[in-house]
Amino acid sequence: VQLQASGGGLVQAGGSLRLSCAFSGRTIGDYVMGWFRQAPNKEREFVATISRVGTVRDYADFVKGRFTISRDNAKNTVTLQMNSLKPEDTGLYYCAAGRGVTGQTITSSNRYDFWGRGTQVTVSS
Repeated sequence: VQLQASGGGLVQAGGSLRLSCAFSGRTIGDYVMGWFRQAPNKEREFVATISRVGTVRDYADFVKGRFTISRDNAKNTVTLQMNSLKPEDTGLYYCAAGRGVTGQTITSSNRYDFWGRGTQVTVSS
């Protein structure tokens, strides 16, 4: 499995960004997908996850109401729409894929099997 995240950039506080993750190598519908982020000098943390066909989504409390995760299995992509961005959202954002059963979501990083390179998100105040 190969994962390629894109869409990061520099944005002012209150702005929006849309991250995309391109999936290849296997059948995306067999995988739970997730987004994580890592700020400088901090541990990687969970942001959002979506079940294999997109029926179930979970979010970290600090992004609820601002971020939306979605997937298009026909296009082998997963998207993270980020609105009302805050400076504390700054970090390197990673997408990840993990095996799971229908309806399952995964919030723990050690349950994911594959990781892409991150895309940098910087929110200025």
